[in-house]
Amino acid sequence: MLKEFKDFIAKGNVMDMAVGIIIGAAFTAIVKSMVADLINPIVGLFMGGVDFTNLYVVLSGEVAAGTSLSAAREAGAGVFAYGSFIMAVINFLIIAFVVFQLVKAVNKAKESTAKEEEAAAPAAPAGPTEVDLLTEIRDSLKK
Repeated sequence: MLKEFKDFIAKGNVMDMAVGIIIGAAFTAIVKSMVADLINPIVGLFMGGVDFTNLYVVLSGEVAAGTSLSAAREAGAGVFAYGSFIMAVINFLIIAFVVFQLVKAVNKAKESTAKEEEAAAPAAPAGPTEVDLLTEIRDSLKK
């Protein structure tokens, strides 16, 4: 059983998946920082500094007008936080677009590398043509 487990772990697919998950987790931190620190402030400029995160509707409990979402939650009020959802959707769309652009760039680089390798690869030696083979067979049969 231990040998089977060792063989399973040693397979390339499992190792590739593990590396992918680790790189993905590190990449997530980079993308989140890029969205939060670089892109959202620019989006905020174009939207007049509007931040949707504090938009909510009180479903139960007493909350003073103008109270932030976190303060309303701390006060124990039941809130319908639609602003946080809107910001999550906006962040998702931004992240999805950034990842799309990244994948597009990586695919383009791979394609260009593949074309260069294909151009640099020596041409396959030309084999005999069909006519040459038939001529050889005819000559062999005549003997």
